[in-house]
Amino acid sequence: MFRFENPEYLYLFIAMPLFVVLYIWLNIRKRKDVEKLGVLSTLKMMMPELSLGRSYTKFWVIFGAMCICIFMIARPQFGTKVEKVEKKGIELAIAIDVSNSMLVRDVEPDRLEKAKQMLTRIINVRDQDKVALVVFAGEAFVQMPLTGDTQSAKLFLKSIDPNLVPVQGTAIADAIDLCVRSFSGDKDVDKAMILITDGEDHEGNAMEAARKAAEAGIMVNVVGIGSTEGSPIPQSMYSNDFKTDSEGNVVVSKLNEQMCQEIAQSGKGLYVHADNSNSAVRTLESELENLQTKKTASLSYSDYDEKFDIFAWILLVMLVFELFILDKKNPMFKNIRLFK
Repeated sequence: MFRFENPEYLYLFIAMPLFVVLYIWLNIRKRKDVEKLGVLSTLKMMMPELSLGRSYTKFWVIFGAMCICIFMIARPQFGTKVEKVEKKGIELAIAIDVSNSMLVRDVEPDRLEKAKQMLTRIINVRDQDKVALVVFAGEAFVQMPLTGDTQSAKLFLKSIDPNLVPVQGTAIADAIDLCVRSFSGDKDVDKAMILITDGEDHEGNAMEAARKAAEAGIMVNVVGIGSTEGSPIPQSMYSNDFKTDSEGNVVVSKLNEQMCQEIAQSGKGLYVHADNSNSAVRTLESELENLQTKKTASLSYSDYDEKFDIFAWILLVMLVFELFILDKKNPMFKNIRLFK
């Protein structure tokens, strides 16, 4: 993949043809001024050391250097950059509900997007942690294994939508078990889980799974998202039509707050209700701050690696080359016909 970090500077290329036109116009004027002094062929014989070829070469080298400079300041990026970074944090597993009921718009813009916004903010603040990402509906899957690369975690988070898990339902117990298995065996660092769901169509014994996680030293925090009054479920992410039952009645999804609270209590964690404010995020951040951290080293990946230095070296070589191109022929190299 290739991109420019600052592509707005590429508009400077619009001016480059004007630069060429200006150079040609100045040369025409200079030629006319010289012709006023006499016949051009005779004047050339009177100035044998003058080299028009060198003058043209100097211009095109400068022109090329200006083009390279524009590429450089536009910051070209491509490839993947891998860095070894040292961090001091906890291990954090995030399980996010992607069932169709998460498309309900009783929080803005909808439950799923609100959940992604909250988790992105938490990952930004907790950028020293190792993070694992699990998605679930009727089944649970590891979207991203435990890693210290929080940039990748945010990219995976952006790509989440209900199509990732075609089986509908809310398999919270499976999600908790999968999160538990995502943690490392390191006993010197605290481990926590954030489960974000509306609790709709709850399946399995989630309280028992949360209790086992707590016994393993993993704190299970639950974010209940949505309203207890409920709202209709859209047909799809961008649809204004709503799902109906077999009798044609609009299906309404409500937050199962009691169940969410019981899971958090069993997991010895915190329950927070997510609304249109940021209070739930702040409460979670404060809770996670109390956990024991550990210094770890991990690899960090970025989609794009800065390549402006390549163009900077090319620019330097071209400018040095331009310095050695004189308007007059050097007597030491008069027999070398590189420039006529």
